[in-house]
Amino acid sequence: MKKITNYLNKLLLVGVVHAQEINIEPPAGWGNLANITVPNVVATIIKLILIVAAIIAFVFLVFGGIKWITSGGDKEGTQAAQKTLTAALIGLLIVFAAWAIMTLLNTFFNIDILGNLEVPSIPIGE
Repeated sequence: MKKITNYLNKLLLVGVVHAQEINIEPPAGWGNLANITVPNVVATIIKLILIVAAIIAFVFLVFGGIKWITSGGDKEGTQAAQKTLTAALIGLLIVFAAWAIMTLLNTFFNIDILGNLEVPSIPIGE
């Protein structure tokens, strides 16, 4: 019985971990990264989505215009180009309406969805 108790004591003592306080800080020159918060990340993601959606809608607008020009008077080609242009304009309208709603919420109710994002400066060569 004593051997089993000694064995269990050794087994349990092996698992003891002494925790210590670790202070993790960003490297020198990366101090702005310490100010990253969840609202800033969400605001950045929303901004990126709006920018990408506007760029995609603009590309489709140009693509629809090119389709219309190259349709050569073909009725089906012209209708397809008109559908592309209509979809692109609706997409742009939705993107700008979303931006306008967020700006109005910030102006009238002081709800800052887009946040005040500061891009961290990264020193080069340090």
